[in-house]
Amino acid sequence: MAILEIVQAGHPVLRELARPLSPEEVASKELARLIDDMRETMRAAPGVGLAAPQIGIGVQLAVIEDPATVPDDDARARDRDKVPFHVIINPRLTIEEGEPAVFFEGCLSVDGWCAKVARARCVRVDALDEHGRPVTIRARGWYARILQHEIDHLNGMLYIDRMDTRTFQAV
Repeated sequence: MAILEIVQAGHPVLRELARPLSPEEVASKELARLIDDMRETMRAAPGVGLAAPQIGIGVQLAVIEDPATVPDDDARARDRDKVPFHVIINPRLTIEEGEPAVFFEGCLSVDGWCAKVARARCVRVDALDEHGRPVTIRARGWYARILQHEIDHLNGMLYIDRMDTRTFQAV
């Protein structure tokens, strides 16, 4: 396994629509190896999600894992629980009903900065897992935020496109 370079804002791949992976690609040993490398890269960063465009590869693939190692009061305020490692391929996001939640958000590709971003509290994601099996994820709270953030990457968007610009600050 390898730790991969995370590209930063300004790299063109972060602004492109990522292409869907074919069934043959999903079943390949190369993709399994890439997923392993992305998991290690995300953990080393450290982050709670990493999309393929963030490592310079314009495909619809993201890895997610949230150990939720924040103080209990913060976790409760953010509706944040542990999320085990998993993969989403070719995801389709559906925003569920409800008022958005506004919290500070950062990104491994906008290193050293954060801002407040309004995100839906509840979402549904239809995707493929790392074995090519269809999965439906219903998520709420911080997990829903992570999914929205990573899927934005697959659509050529960064959180800075959604942020309250008055809250943009160095961390």
